Amino acid sequence: MIMRAGKNMLTVLFALGWMLCACGGGASAGTTTTAPAQQAATPAITTTPSQNGAVVVSLSDTTSGATIYYTLDGSTPDNTSQVYQAPFVVASNLTVKAMAANAPAYTNSNVATQALAPSVAAGALVWSDEFNNPSSTNQPPNASVWTYDLGTNCCGNNELETYCAPSSNAAPCSSSSPNAFVGTDGNLHIVAMQPTAGVKTYTSARLKSQGLVSFLYGRIEARMKLPESQGMWPAFWMLGNNITKVSWPACGELDIMEHIDGSNPPFSVGSAAPGYDWIAGSVHGGTTAAHADGTEKYHPAGFSAAAWHTYGMIWSTGQVQFYVDNPTNVYATYTPSTFPGPWPFDQGPQFVILNLAVGGDWPGSPDASTVFPSEMVVDYVRVYKN
Repeated sequence: MIMRAGKNMLTVLFALGWMLCACGGGASAGTTTTAPAQQAATPAITTTPSQNGAVVVSLSDTTSGATIYYTLDGSTPDNTSQVYQAPFVVASNLTVKAMAANAPAYTNSNVATQALAPSVAAGALVWSDEFNNPSSTNQPPNASVWTYDLGTNCCGNNELETYCAPSSNAAPCSSSSPNAFVGTDGNLHIVAMQPTAGVKTYTSARLKSQGLVSFLYGRIEARMKLPESQGMWPAFWMLGNNITKVSWPACGELDIMEHIDGSNPPFSVGSAAPGYDWIAGSVHGGTTAAHADGTEKYHPAGFSAAAWHTYGMIWSTGQVQFYVDNPTNVYATYTPSTFPGPWPFDQGPQFVILNLAVGGDWPGSPDASTVFPSEMVVDYVRVYKN
């Protein structure tokens, strides 16, 4: 769902017909000597303030083509460690170690080490996007937090929409009618549209924090209300930063909220509709040949996803829990002992995705009852220290 070369060389030159004769150990004619490889620069570890004492950690290196490998558990990084992809939020005591490797003609760097001891109270808010908009006009989402997946069926699932960025103008996208904007009401609006009535062409948006900010553990939640039409597929979820290295599903996927079949009719024999409104929390891992999945639905009596609700995840070492409206209201818990495959959720930070798909394998296609435009409205995304 989704993503360097310097050389130093000493060359011994000779002209055709020349013979170099040296006494006492000089080089023989035609001998070429290559200078030893340089060592890659030691990575820089920098921090910037987040909220309530937490910090955002960034890693960088000046060696062209170098890959930065890092650890957060105090162990020495090597070429099998996590590859740095994006800044990540730190709210607990830990030690970051990083090295640069794989640059052509360079040996591995020395290891950079930085111990972090942020003073953050348990339960404190450590990062958020409140989607504030003090202006009198709609604004694009914060570009320092959100980027976009783009295109038609860009990310699998046989979805029908074309994903557009707010500035996209290539048909069917239009910057004059953006599919993602922060309204004057202080909410993020992700809008699914049918630009031409009767034509089965749809547009929507898929925001992601990939490459900009990421998270490892914490309580992560968003307050939102969801569209209920046939074919609408809103989701609030996360993927491992390492997806560009190990691909999906090995990177791990945490689906904090997915929703289809809203406002479905009462259950009847032969009907696929369950007869109640619901959302689902899911975890995915494994390999492309053998997926490992877990899914639980939340559907108390009277629940409506069209109303405002808070959807959250409590993520800690060896455990993922999903809740609705209150972190004490946990409806699903996953651990390595209950997950049918390798546990991918402790291997490194993940980035956030907010999207509204149209159609696809799970919800099916829109029909005559589908409402356009349909909106997924988000009040905030917040991350708390466990």
